[in-house]
Amino acid sequence: MLALDLSGLKCPLPVLKTKKFLSTLDSGTEVEITTTDPASLSDLQEFCKKTGHILLSQRVSNGIITTKIKHR
Repeated sequence: MLALDLSGLKCPLPVLKTKKFLSTLDSGTEVEITTTDPASLSDLQEFCKKTGHILLSQRVSNGIITTKIKHR
């Protein structure tokens, strides 16, 4: 699984950088994205709904949001 650390970035950068990163990957690739902006929790959910990528999981621990996405 690939990792993308977007800690410290504010909306809309986490979604924009996730989109750009995923565009370089093959279908089926899984990515673990780390963010700290509370808005990224719902933003990445909506991003997956709109783009067809698969949201595998999300968890929040001590202000760190970890989102796992599978490329469509």
